[in-house]
Amino acid sequence: MSIAAYKSTIRQSESPRQIERRILSRLTGALEAHVVYDTAATFERVQILSNGLRAALSENQTFWNELKYDLAQPENGLSPELRAGLLSIALWVDRQTGAVMGGQPGVRALADINRSIITGLSAPKPAQSSAETDAARPLQAVQQGG
Repeated sequence: MSIAAYKSTIRQSESPRQIERRILSRLTGALEAHVVYDTAATFERVQILSNGLRAALSENQTFWNELKYDLAQPENGLSPELRAGLLSIALWVDRQTGAVMGGQPGVRALADINRSIITGLSAPKPAQSSAETDAARPLQAVQQGG
């Protein structure tokens, strides 16, 4: 089977929620491969950024930017409260990514937020009110500084 056919089969057999979870899991794994950055010396941080972290940060930020775009669309079916919460997380990811690219620690925090979202996406799709509660948990973690 060609790669194009394989990708087409995946798109046809996975829900958008499963696709988001799979992509976010891959991105999170790439970030977690570089968490040593948070405790490394300044010179080592430059090397870690050059050896793959910069690309991982960029891909993660692209995912969150796409999510922001989707959340801003009028046809997005999420409640205004949930959309606002996820937009807040996306803005935090932007700031945190900039801080890490600027030499500050924070790779673990980015990976942790992604893991929280993955956990929410992994749960069986609950009723809307429950889904909003599950999605609010990562927002609460960001607001509490973790």
